[in-house]
Amino acid sequence: MFPLGIFVLYLAASVTTAVIYRIDKSAAQTGRWRTAESTLHILALIGGWPGALIAQSLFRHKSRKPSFRVAFLFTVVLNCAALLWFWWAMSV
Repeated sequence: MFPLGIFVLYLAASVTTAVIYRIDKSAAQTGRWRTAESTLHILALIGGWPGALIAQSLFRHKSRKPSFRVAFLFTVVLNCAALLWFWWAMSV
């Protein structure tokens, strides 16, 4: 079983990431300053990818750009691999 802190980290990162996606979508619609894609990827990498997936679907933001999608998928795979490694290391 994972420590509660891991769950809290993913929850906080996901909520933060979803909020940032919403802010970026609004900025895109109104021509304001945008959040860097690298920032969105870092948020996904640290555990915010569930929130990013929800935000991409809910706000229809960053869901069609192929280069972003590939990089996003890479961050999800890296995060899941790290999480599995952490779980494995804790169980040994």
